[in-house]
Amino acid sequence: MESENQTGIIQFHFHAFTTLPEMRLLIFWAFLILYLLSLLGNAAVAFIIYSTHSLHTPMYFFLANLAVLEIAYSCTIAPPTLANLASARQVSISLAGCGTQMFFFTFFGGSDCVLLAIMAYDRYMAICHPLNYAIVMSWKVCVSLVAAALTMSCLFGFQLSVLILTLPFCVSNSNNEINKFFCDFSAVMKLACGDTYAHQIALFIISVIVLTVPFLLICISYGFIVMAILRIHSAEGRQRAFSTCSSHLMVVLLQYGCGSLIYLRPSSSYSPEEGQVVSVVYTFITPVLNPLIYSMRNKELKDALGRTLKRKVMSQKK
Repeated sequence: MESENQTGIIQFHFHAFTTLPEMRLLIFWAFLILYLLSLLGNAAVAFIIYSTHSLHTPMYFFLANLAVLEIAYSCTIAPPTLANLASARQVSISLAGCGTQMFFFTFFGGSDCVLLAIMAYDRYMAICHPLNYAIVMSWKVCVSLVAAALTMSCLFGFQLSVLILTLPFCVSNSNNEINKFFCDFSAVMKLACGDTYAHQIALFIISVIVLTVPFLLICISYGFIVMAILRIHSAEGRQRAFSTCSSHLMVVLLQYGCGSLIYLRPSSSYSPEEGQVVSVVYTFITPVLNPLIYSMRNKELKDALGRTLKRKVMSQKK
């Protein structure tokens, strides 16, 4: 058995969405369009914030970083998936390649989750402690918070990559098919030949830290925000305060809802098909919806986008 657990020559292939060439082509074009829209939407949000001086505030600084992370997150999953769909034969990936993809997936996805918690804290300070907001949320603090989010997620990504590389796989196993379209840790772990209890515990702990802890911090922040909004006497004031949080709340529910369905539920409680569908939502659809939610529900960002487009049209007419 020792000779069979040589992880250096392990090869995997991904579960096919369908064996019908016409359906594969349809899925390919659908994913390609979603991928390009996510790149275009998030790049537009980041560019508008960067080029508009009035948006150089902590809230939009965090939003620009979120948009950049969404671009990087999409680039981790979409290109290999599209290449697999475009190929007439099954595309293999090595164990090292799987670990690398898992690292970047966890790094960018985890950073997203932590950054959403930081954005909730930013809204808490702006609404509950407006007089101290400029002092507490200084540029030095904002940069430090983003750096901390990236560092923590990088460490978790490295840990999951090491865990993948130490899984006991068997060279003689000819059916190393990952039951997803990317190297998700839980799907890869099911292909191991030996005991994976320690790996399951480690995955659960990391999932709780990356998903549950930031979500609890978001809930606490919004608990104080709701109490502060209810103390505002005018309906217009309450509406204005809530409008600054509504888009962030929608993104939080979308992001954490999908993540919890995959990583905080027992694997036996949902089918592989359900897991595949949820994975498509948070890897392809969510990066498209996030910039739409922020740009459509945020007046300042929407106005800045309108002014930029107007300038482009006017310059082309000249």
